[in-house]
Amino acid sequence: MGIITRGAERKGGKELQYIASLSYGKDSIAMLEVIKQHNMPLDRIVHVEIMATDTIPADLPPMMEFKKKADKIIKERYGIEVEHIHNKETYEHHFYRRYMRGKRVGLIYGFPSIRAPWCNSDVKIPELKKLNRNNIAYIGIAADEPNRFHNLTERKISPLVECGVSETEARKICEELDLLSPIYAHSARGGCWFCHNQPIAQLHLLRKQYPEYWALMLKWDNDSPVTFKPNGTTVHDFEQRFAFEDAQITLFEKEENT
Repeated sequence: MGIITRGAERKGGKELQYIASLSYGKDSIAMLEVIKQHNMPLDRIVHVEIMATDTIPADLPPMMEFKKKADKIIKERYGIEVEHIHNKETYEHHFYRRYMRGKRVGLIYGFPSIRAPWCNSDVKIPELKKLNRNNIAYIGIAADEPNRFHNLTERKISPLVECGVSETEARKICEELDLLSPIYAHSARGGCWFCHNQPIAQLHLLRKQYPEYWALMLKWDNDSPVTFKPNGTTVHDFEQRFAFEDAQITLFEKEENT
């Protein structure tokens, strides 16, 4: 039996809806189960699709397949179909925007910085802001993530925090429902394959498994006026490091087999 929805409430003459923002990470998926178990109102489940380029998604192929599987289970279990909202502008589009004023006028934006992550504020957040205006947004923040509590407001609620569900418990919920994303096989957190916040091991895996995406990263690196990492490390620096490490591994395997 699905969740009992409530969309009849009104605020300022407009219908007030309860909308769950779904990233397909463990916390946002576990959030749906917590909403169901605690009979919380839910009208819509929404996911913002981010594109790296006009033809390449921000998610890797295994994640895209997982989303299809998850959508079916979510519809069957919660009685609500996941809405996929597509942002018209891609990461690459914003990457090649030019500054119109200031010291960098004329330069392209290039890679986002940790202090000013335009990739989040300009690519993903605008769509959610439009959607959540005059509504209640459910977001996936776990009860043991106090560093993220500043994102919560009267209109932006975390069912996991409200019900005291930790990250570990959220993962267990997903495992029991067969809804644990494949990203957790290689990383503690998900995200775009071009994200500047991802760990080195994940970048190495990207180079090995998706050389066409890595080649695009190298192209962006050539064009960007700022480095990929804030400490001055470029994608080309990682390229040299990974090439050396792979050569060492290959040499070790040859020696071991002789």
